[in-house]
Amino acid sequence: MTATADTHRLTTAKAMVDGITAEMDRDESVIYLGEDVGAYGGIFGSSTGLLDRFGATRVIDTPISETAFIGLGIGAAVEGMRPIVELMFVDFFGVCMDQIYNHMAKISYESGGNVKVPMVLTTAVGGGYSDGAQHSQCLWGTFAHLPGMKVVAPSNPYDAKGLMASAIRDDGPVVYMFHKGVMGLVWMAKNQRAIDEVPDEPYTVPIGQARVARTGSSVTVVTVSLSVHHALDVAEKLAGDGIDVEVLDLRSLVPLDRAAIVASVRKTGRLVVVDEDYLSYGLSGEVVASVTDVDPSLLRAPVARVAVPDVPIPYAHALEYAVLPRHDRIEAAIRAVAAA
Repeated sequence: MTATADTHRLTTAKAMVDGITAEMDRDESVIYLGEDVGAYGGIFGSSTGLLDRFGATRVIDTPISETAFIGLGIGAAVEGMRPIVELMFVDFFGVCMDQIYNHMAKISYESGGNVKVPMVLTTAVGGGYSDGAQHSQCLWGTFAHLPGMKVVAPSNPYDAKGLMASAIRDDGPVVYMFHKGVMGLVWMAKNQRAIDEVPDEPYTVPIGQARVARTGSSVTVVTVSLSVHHALDVAEKLAGDGIDVEVLDLRSLVPLDRAAIVASVRKTGRLVVVDEDYLSYGLSGEVVASVTDVDPSLLRAPVARVAVPDVPIPYAHALEYAVLPRHDRIEAAIRAVAAA
């Protein structure tokens, strides 16, 4: 974005907080709760300053019991509030999946639509920091696979604020997944696009609408979250070799913007899917099916999928980088598809 008097340069973390602040100002039924979300401000900066502004009755530090406080959020949502509940790491879903999937996601369906659950479940995802197998997964494919929840994953500050507003205003449960690598925190690896101009006024980004992050004509790269940044870096490098890469940032996994995927592949005829989730039974296969289910003849070359192999994320830094979909693997896949 171009800077104006009505924008400020914000990190993705601060843009998230900006979006939450605007909605809490607008609607007193919006509350925020989770572990270390009060005085600490969230370990990834997701709630910094909210306690000072709104007080301990609306920004609530919880005990270390994900089942309990997610259940609390569900109950609050059913009774007419709009809670934002932070699951510190998505990997912790295992201790509270009954609340998430058997209750949060299903109550509206089981009630014939008579009971709404306007709740946002926020959670940190992603690897690259030697956090080990239990703190480094993305798992958005797991949540996207289970019906009843919308799933969003912003890649930049503008989308982080706008998608947060849309998620809070939605009358159903939304899982809002933020990658540590896009948050713009000083103690993490520097990401040049994790700080950008963000409008001061409230706005929304539609859930279910992809964004063309870079236009191109040679190869389509479909991706999400931090991998958008890696794909853009590679695209800029390959432009010098005459490979014109289009990068499609999905922004939402549920609903999935299948029309945008097909439109891009219709133009380029070649597809690379980059996904920092596991290869099998996940997003990458669903993106490919979005094309082949419509018209397989759109593809002029075999599809390449760059994802995490079906192994736990290693702790050792070199091994972790070997399994993550980073620049070297993305570049090799694009070159192979472009040459086919």
